[in-house]
Amino acid sequence: MFGLMFLAASYCVSAQKVHNEFDETIDFSQYKTFTIREGQLRSKNPSLNNELVRKKIDAELRRRLTEKGLLEVTEKPDLNVRYSLGAANHREVDVYPSGWGTRRYVIHYTEGTLIIDLRDAKRRALVWRAIATEDKDSGAKVSEHLADMVKKAIEKYPPHK
Repeated sequence: MFGLMFLAASYCVSAQKVHNEFDETIDFSQYKTFTIREGQLRSKNPSLNNELVRKKIDAELRRRLTEKGLLEVTEKPDLNVRYSLGAANHREVDVYPSGWGTRRYVIHYTEGTLIIDLRDAKRRALVWRAIATEDKDSGAKVSEHLADMVKKAIEKYPPHK
C-alpha cells in the first residue's frame, strides 16, 4: 500500500506539460529572423528569479529557434520573442484507509510555468504562444528542467495547421 502511495506521489511531482496556441491566419514561413526581448521572472523563489536563470532561458531559446532555421538579429526582426517565468508552491493532501483509521499523506511541490510568446514585430501582434509547466518538489528542481521546457515548447513551432 505504501509503495502505491509513493508511486502516486512521485508521479504527481514529475509531470511536464506543454500547450500552445497560434494565429491560424498566419503563414509562419514568412518569419526568418528573431530578437529575444528581456524576459520577465515573476517568481519569489530565488532559484527561479536570478540573472543566471534568465541567461539559461535566453541561450536555450537562441539554440532552439536557430535549429528551426531562424536567424537572430539585433535590428528589424520578423519576430520578437518574449517570455515570462513564474512559480507557485502547492500542497495536496491525500487520505488513505490504514488499519482501523486513515492515513494522511501530504505532497508539497512547486509548479513552474514558462510562457513563450512570438510576436510579429511589424504588426506588433501575438502570433504564437507556448505554455510549459513543470511540477517538481522545489524551485531548484524546476530550474534544472528549464532547458527541457524550452525545447519541448519550441518543438511545436512552426505550428502544423
